[in-house]
Amino acid sequence: MSGIGKGIATSSIGKILQARGYRVTALKIDPYINVDAGTMNPVEHGEVFVTTDGMECDQDMGNYERFLEEDMHAYNYMTTGAVYLSVITKERNLEFGGKCVEVVPHVPEEVLQRITFAAKKTAADFVLIEIGGTVGEYQNLLFLEAGRMLKLQNPDHVLFVMVSYFPIPRMIGEMKTKPTQYAVRSLNTAGIQPDIILARSAVPLDKPRKQKVSVFCNMQEQDVISAPDVSSIYEVPINFEKEGLGDRLLEKFHIPVRKKKNMTAWIERVRQARAVKKPIKIGIVGKYFGTGAFTLSDSYISVIEALKHAAWAEKRDPELHWLNAEEYEQDPKALWSLRDFDGIVVPGGFGSRGVEGKIRVIEFCRKNTIPYLGLCYGMHLAVVEFARNVAHMEGAHTTEVDPKTKYPVIDVLPEQKENIATKHMGGSMRLGSYACKLQQGTKAYSAYGAPRIKERHRHRYELNNTLRERLTKKGLVISGINLERNLVEIIELPDHPFFVATQFHPEFQSRFLNPHPLFLAFVQASIKKESKN
Repeated sequence: MSGIGKGIATSSIGKILQARGYRVTALKIDPYINVDAGTMNPVEHGEVFVTTDGMECDQDMGNYERFLEEDMHAYNYMTTGAVYLSVITKERNLEFGGKCVEVVPHVPEEVLQRITFAAKKTAADFVLIEIGGTVGEYQNLLFLEAGRMLKLQNPDHVLFVMVSYFPIPRMIGEMKTKPTQYAVRSLNTAGIQPDIILARSAVPLDKPRKQKVSVFCNMQEQDVISAPDVSSIYEVPINFEKEGLGDRLLEKFHIPVRKKKNMTAWIERVRQARAVKKPIKIGIVGKYFGTGAFTLSDSYISVIEALKHAAWAEKRDPELHWLNAEEYEQDPKALWSLRDFDGIVVPGGFGSRGVEGKIRVIEFCRKNTIPYLGLCYGMHLAVVEFARNVAHMEGAHTTEVDPKTKYPVIDVLPEQKENIATKHMGGSMRLGSYACKLQQGTKAYSAYGAPRIKERHRHRYELNNTLRERLTKKGLVISGINLERNLVEIIELPDHPFFVATQFHPEFQSRFLNPHPLFLAFVQASIKKESKN
């Protein structure tokens, strides 16, 4: 089922193979008709991750990058929609030579072509393919069929790893294997027998449970690998190694087992993260948290991980709090609770809901010298707040929310106007990695320690250059610019401990062992604020 850690399992397997000196790449298959993840609801599906080449994709691609410490690309991701679109386009172009184009085998064959292309492009020794969804669902049957065909064509070069949940009903207090038995049976109906089962549960599997799974799922006991809950996802590769997963995979591939290479830095950072006791309290102000009676954080997973990376590097325990922007619209007095936080982040987003609440939060951070980091929409609204309350541009706004504002300090990019008018929305934003020149003497320059950087974007709106001079005359500092198009990439306030906001999404490039410079600078400023308190 979703959310049990298929992406983390894939990333962790990649990490332990990588640690043996093998080159690894990973592919994510999403069983949605959406052509990419850009049009998916972030509450239902989670964060939209963006690759350097501009692919809007599933959040698991971010996990692959954070674990493997390598950039993923458009060819590392596919959806049902993208596969069907490609097959239909080929049919329209007569590339099937007059054949009757059928769901099977032509759709699975397209999947296999994409897998082969990614393998060749990356020159990988191992290609890890994560099939999204749940075994038994109609949506991913074609991808399971592709997997079956791949195994048939390359019997010694394909293994199936199944991630399955082992519940412990509270009223019983015993771990149950029956859901996994049924899941394996469902997989068998697709012509696939799992070679390895990763047993996700609150606790490690005991021997009786492993024996039971071995008997009823037609596999050896040593192929049932415990995957218990851990305090940090970065512990998972270490746990898999303790279970002997890396050796077992190589044995099944008939590859001589290589000695583990140096994972010292990874293990040391995990140990450091476990050991930290002193907290740093960060508030994240958003609107993609609630789904019914539950609060989810998947919409901002890269932001969360980037904050953790930076906090752990500074030997602090990241204490993250979800703050609903709409609450500050309904009750302005609630703003005073922000003084309890060491730093505030306003991440990306779209639309008008909660906007005025975010603007009030930004104003409070500016006036009360609370470290502030704005990301994409968090930059837009920081500019709006500054324009209204410092530059005296009454009613200033982003045209995304108020198209008729007198002061459109944030306006749609020229090329995006036609996209919006013609409703050409999917995959049409300013996407991917772009260059940025930093202004010396600014906090951004100090954080990066370099004059030029490249960061990933996902937006249609930008700071309006026609009003830029009026803002800078009132003290807004433009600390980063894209020279090719003279677009503002970073803004900051010079008379504030840390008030920095970016048009791009720095969270996408943060790594476990290499925290992003801006997040690191933000955490350092938040620690200083906490010390003063």
